[in-house]
Amino acid sequence: MRKISLSIILITLIGYFPFLFSSLCQAADSEELNKPAVKFSKETHRCLGCHQNVTPGIVHDWETSLHSQTTPSQAFLKTELERRISAKSVQDELSKIAVGCYECHSQNQDKHPDSFTHFGIKINVVVSPNDCAVCHPVEAKEYSSSKKAFAFSNLEKNPVYKALVDTVIGLKEVNKGAVAGGSKPSDHTRSETCYGCHGTEVKVIREKGIFKEKFNVTVPDLSNWPNQGVGRINPDGSRGSCSSCHPRHSFSLQTARKPDTCAQCHLEPDVPAWNVYKESKHANIYSSHEKSWNFKNVPWVLGEDFTSPTCSACHSSLVTDSRGNVVVTRTHDFGARLWVRIFGLVYSHAQPRSGETHIIRNKDGLPLPTNFGGEPAESFLIDQKEQTRRIANLSSLCISCHSTSWTEKHFDKLNSTIVETDRMVKSATLLLVNAWEENLADKTNPFDEVIESRWITQWLFYGNSIRYASAMSGAPDYATFKNGWWNMTTNLKEMEEWIKVHRLLKNKVR
Repeated sequence: MRKISLSIILITLIGYFPFLFSSLCQAADSEELNKPAVKFSKETHRCLGCHQNVTPGIVHDWETSLHSQTTPSQAFLKTELERRISAKSVQDELSKIAVGCYECHSQNQDKHPDSFTHFGIKINVVVSPNDCAVCHPVEAKEYSSSKKAFAFSNLEKNPVYKALVDTVIGLKEVNKGAVAGGSKPSDHTRSETCYGCHGTEVKVIREKGIFKEKFNVTVPDLSNWPNQGVGRINPDGSRGSCSSCHPRHSFSLQTARKPDTCAQCHLEPDVPAWNVYKESKHANIYSSHEKSWNFKNVPWVLGEDFTSPTCSACHSSLVTDSRGNVVVTRTHDFGARLWVRIFGLVYSHAQPRSGETHIIRNKDGLPLPTNFGGEPAESFLIDQKEQTRRIANLSSLCISCHSTSWTEKHFDKLNSTIVETDRMVKSATLLLVNAWEENLADKTNPFDEVIESRWITQWLFYGNSIRYASAMSGAPDYATFKNGWWNMTTNLKEMEEWIKVHRLLKNKVR
């Protein structure tokens, strides 16, 4: 009887051993990783109870995020360089729970016209930068003064930009071979063109019911929605969309650091940063080794976590060397390290003092950073001292991998390219001005005639392509034959021919 009992015990223990071993391993792993269980609020628990079935993709995305795996109080334990939270403190009720559905969708409700009661819980539809600022106030403040934050306003409030956009995407009716006038593009058309990247103004129109038969759910109806443009005006009046770069609901730093994110908007022909980067030596290294890089580490350690710059390395990330020395500090004003704006209207120019560029007026009173002769509106642009400081700041990143002479000569070459492209833009501009003065073209709308389109192409496509190619030290084809020097030269000749032909036609009419 005793032997049978011992046999049964042994068999039971053997059967239980894999489970016991697994539990011990999990406990060891948990202790090693030092990741205590994270609590969720009762409201977030209720959200998850339904949305695991209704929108499982969103829930899974959030479950992969650091928001679901840590609390603000845990984040405060990290050293200052390692923190991803810039607030000095948060409310007690938020500090010890994970950042869940309710914690993001319930902030600042008195400022949210898109706030509504959802199964007994009051939430906001749109999570805005002001809401993210509860934990990330420094990032939100930096972003709020950037050109990106004002991207929608800078299109809407600058009559020159707005005329360009409306002319490009306005609907035209062709009647007997002639353009019979244009009409204002619809909001849907606008939101899928320039405003797709720049952002739209999102407002609450009314409440509407969805899934009424099954759930009787009522949610606010929003105009110009969906849109995640960088300068989106949110219902609470704030500017921007953090999810432009940190897509919801994982809000992944890894995603934001990869150039594919910037490639959503920075594409040829007008802003060919992604296309140029792809052909550069930096991108050659990135594409070969990015699978072995650590895109999640904070700070980002040059030479260990990554070995070649991406867009974020140059424009925004906190980068240190292997000894912990800061190379460049983090910024969410993506133009803060730049001294020159190679994407200009019409010429390149010093970076603006304010991201609100629609307030700029040149000496002729036009909302442009330069006049047609190329003279800058200096009072609205950073001075030479600030330009020098920014060059030194960005150079500190370059010389972490390159010699000083290599870096200095690169910037000398870029400056030379900027001067030369501006000269060719000026030639095109003077040709257009001549056409206006001779009444060969009507300058009422400077964007709707053939010679005016040629002029736009000169600076918006060709000039930008060459400057981006030079700035990123790569893609010589973009600087030469693909929207480059060849195109600028050919375009000038075609503008000259257009003027000659129209002079002859004008004289014949007389």
